[in-house]
Amino acid sequence: MNEALVRLGIDSWKPYVAALVLPPMPFLVLIVVGAWFLARRRRLGWGLVASGVALVWLSASAAVAGPVSHWLLPRPPALTEARIAELRAEARGNPPPAIVVLGGGIEGPAAEYGARTLNWRSLERLRYGLYLAQKTHAPVLFTGGVGWADTGGTSEASAAAKIAAEEFGRPLRWLEDRARDTRENARYSVEMLRAAGVRHVLLVTHGYHMPRALRAFNEAAAGTMRIEPAPMGLARRSQKAGVRWLPTNSGYGDMRDTVHELLGLLAGA
Repeated sequence: MNEALVRLGIDSWKPYVAALVLPPMPFLVLIVVGAWFLARRRRLGWGLVASGVALVWLSASAAVAGPVSHWLLPRPPALTEARIAELRAEARGNPPPAIVVLGGGIEGPAAEYGARTLNWRSLERLRYGLYLAQKTHAPVLFTGGVGWADTGGTSEASAAAKIAAEEFGRPLRWLEDRARDTRENARYSVEMLRAAGVRHVLLVTHGYHMPRALRAFNEAAAGTMRIEPAPMGLARRSQKAGVRWLPTNSGYGDMRDTVHELLGLLAGA
């Protein structure tokens, strides 16, 4: 699907397509269809309405979203302290491995900062990438341009560079500011790192996003680089059992992220 949108020249439609197919839109449509049937086939109509309401509820509960996400999008294990120690030794080589942090979005102008800033996904990824850089002494590349759904002119990479230098005191080695999606993250990052002679990449992104990101980077590298996953965001939320079955923002977000990644994998995005 991704390639078809590109060939048709309508790849900018991707945010609209995603909004229409991600929860809760399909379930809301089911409810509307059920309501239309109420005056014609009452039993069918109520069945569709009840199904739509139940799916909206369950898709926003952590008790469903969490297991579904971990089952359909298996996460690679986190880097261990022993592995980080090995990477620290590798970083003394020439060339050293490179840490690649994938952007996850940017916020609009933030009055408190006087500029645009990274959203929470990008900030979490950047923080872990800089943590790895501190532990291993490997250089960092941040990849993220202006996304398909964004109208602003500031790239994620520019915002990340400012935060890394001014707030963490760790300047980034490379900025990739053209990518608009995961495939472009991979393509443009690999081009930059290949030119720098890098042969080993530590890929930093959220665990649920790692299957799609790994596929994109391995395809872009085409065997010329070793792509090693360095997933983050692997901690499970601590909630009481009863609360986990109630609709929450976190449950809703987890389900949308899961469906988004599955559609991305199927579409080749």
